[in-house]
Amino acid sequence: MKRSNIRRFLKLSKLFSKPHPWHGIDIGEENPDVVKVFIEIVPGDTMKYELDKDSGYLKVDRPQRFSNICPMPYGFIPQTLCDELVGKYCMQKTGRDDIEGDQDPLDICVITERNIPHGNIILDAIPVGGFRMIDGEEADDKIIAVMKGDASFGGMKDIQDVPNHIVERLSHYFLTYKQRPFSDEKREVEITHIYNQKEAKEVINRSVNDYNNRFNVDKKELFELIGSGLE
Repeated sequence: MKRSNIRRFLKLSKLFSKPHPWHGIDIGEENPDVVKVFIEIVPGDTMKYELDKDSGYLKVDRPQRFSNICPMPYGFIPQTLCDELVGKYCMQKTGRDDIEGDQDPLDICVITERNIPHGNIILDAIPVGGFRMIDGEEADDKIIAVMKGDASFGGMKDIQDVPNHIVERLSHYFLTYKQRPFSDEKREVEITHIYNQKEAKEVINRSVNDYNNRFNVDKKELFELIGSGLE
């Protein structure tokens, strides 16, 4: 069966089923300049939600510390993965030799003047920089972006355009948001660098390649199964 027919079949099947936010939503043809973002949590959420990788639904991860609320809409870039290439880039930039990708989609925080009342939505965002964050021995980069078309922040091109107080609030959040209420557990979380748009795009490109390296075999198998069943 022609690959074009299989792609047509998969596209039409979305009319009858909800695409998986990680695998079924396209990152966007303009990536890494403009990327699709799946928003998991928004300012005001007192629960930390995250994607259930198997089902594609949002699940409750843990209660937030009430003094530490996400300052901006936060989620991930579909069809990305922090794996070998992202980990190698982190080691290259930090001089360390013990870093691996955290095996999750690439996290992203979107700056906007508008109130977004809930998560479980997608939007277009323009990356402007990021935090090189290491959680234990895992690369856990946080891309910083502005919502496309935002009246106040949409014109920002690089991390140096972002007001310092926003950068400080975001860095404080990411350094403390994994602390669990009523727990004495100490997590070794650090931000080694705040990087610019060029590096953010490099991290995004590497995460896309990591995703393809991991899942292209599965996609090929799916195409073969569909092709054999529809012929």
